[in-house]
Amino acid sequence: MKRSTLATSAVASAFLVVASPLAASAHVSVTPSSAAAGSTAQLTFSVGHGCDGSATTALIFTIPEEVLSVTPTVNPNWDVSKTSVDLADPVEDAHGTALTQRVGEVIYTAKQPLADGYRDTVTLQLTLPENSAGHSLAFPVVQSCVLGETAWTDIAADGQDPHDLESPAPIITVTDASASDSGTALIASTSAGTDAVAVPTKPDVLARILGLGGLLVGAIGVILAVVARRPITPSKEG
Repeated sequence: MKRSTLATSAVASAFLVVASPLAASAHVSVTPSSAAAGSTAQLTFSVGHGCDGSATTALIFTIPEEVLSVTPTVNPNWDVSKTSVDLADPVEDAHGTALTQRVGEVIYTAKQPLADGYRDTVTLQLTLPENSAGHSLAFPVVQSCVLGETAWTDIAADGQDPHDLESPAPIITVTDASASDSGTALIASTSAGTDAVAVPTKPDVLARILGLGGLLVGAIGVILAVVARRPITPSKEG
């Protein structure tokens, strides 16, 4: 094989290596990628590019039908609004209040167009349905730009690889709710994009015994030190 052919192949391979991650990240993404059923999650959506180079002017999110409660987080770079839709049948929220509407759309409008190649994030706080464990929830979003728009609304069909989608919608996986064992604490950091982690908090009997033993040894040491410092009075003879 000629050197020129080898060089061309190497350049092409290097381009594919670089281009693949860029292509994979060239969409509106969401973190965390999973959350527990029945929990209140903060989902952060990231956009870092425009529409074929045109600056972004708005992000229009379609909220899944299963989600009844949505609270958009204020971002100083964007105006935010909510659009309500009627429910087919009234439902009760966690406080027993009958709901006849839900938030169907959340719209973030840029106060100044977000230039292509600059990243920003917006966050939605929402309550995930308790019976949705094992399912995925899609949040289709339309990215409006100064020139044109991009609809990140493609959802993979059964058996289809999501990576094959041209304009995938942001999706999270709903996991089983954490065990309700009183000896388990739930630590969550959604703002950093990490999933909830269950940490055992049951008291360790051995640790307590060792701790008490250490206190006892320390107390004895203090007493011995005090006794050692006391002056010895010589005894008087006769």
